[in-house]
Amino acid sequence: MERQNLHKHLANLQEGSIDVAVVKEFYASFYSLADQAPKCARIRGHLIKIDADSLNEFLQTPVLLEEGESLPTYYRFYNLRSDPIEIEASLCIPSKGFILNTEGQPWKLLRKDHTTLAQTWSVFSYSNLAPTSRTSDLNIDRARLVYGLITRMDMHIGGLIFGQMTMMAQSNSSRLGFPALITALCRSRGVGSDAFTSNENLRPVIDLAYIIRNCWNMNDQTVNFPEARLCWIEWPQNN
Repeated sequence: MERQNLHKHLANLQEGSIDVAVVKEFYASFYSLADQAPKCARIRGHLIKIDADSLNEFLQTPVLLEEGESLPTYYRFYNLRSDPIEIEASLCIPSKGFILNTEGQPWKLLRKDHTTLAQTWSVFSYSNLAPTSRTSDLNIDRARLVYGLITRMDMHIGGLIFGQMTMMAQSNSSRLGFPALITALCRSRGVGSDAFTSNENLRPVIDLAYIIRNCWNMNDQTVNFPEARLCWIEWPQNN
């Protein structure tokens, strides 16, 4: 997280609140005249321009490139044919791996087979990088993203988020991705506090207690939380 500066701003957005009405207005007015960056959204009279670079600047997530390369490590990895066995070894407990589709190709990794670390980064990706309504098993694309996070690949965070925002705005889905980011972004661009009239609290932050309750795989022998079994007894509904 520190290498990508994810801890500076992106990971802290979950500590605030969101305004659902402002988020809906953002996506309803998200457009560009030439179907290219920057996109614009008009919120309560304020024109907000958004592209990958402006998101990186706001989130303080600079693009890190290896010497002689024009793309971050993750994007070079994503453009190549992935090795499913290598991904399985990083994301799954021993002897577990991809469920295959009818054509014999890697399809998904079952949540019960994830390591504790993989499940924790999966939750982070659902909230902060690539929102989805399917937050249990990992399909191949999500598995590659989590693999990139776990193996510390440099990413273009602003580009990733901008691409996700664009897809959601162009789809017929009712999902409102990045509500905390959009609320914070609108506030930073001058949208007055009187515009935020439907504030809602965010779900709990991903701290140690959350990880023990929701991400810990007790079959993962690489992780041990002292006295954690008491937590499982105290909150049996979250097993």
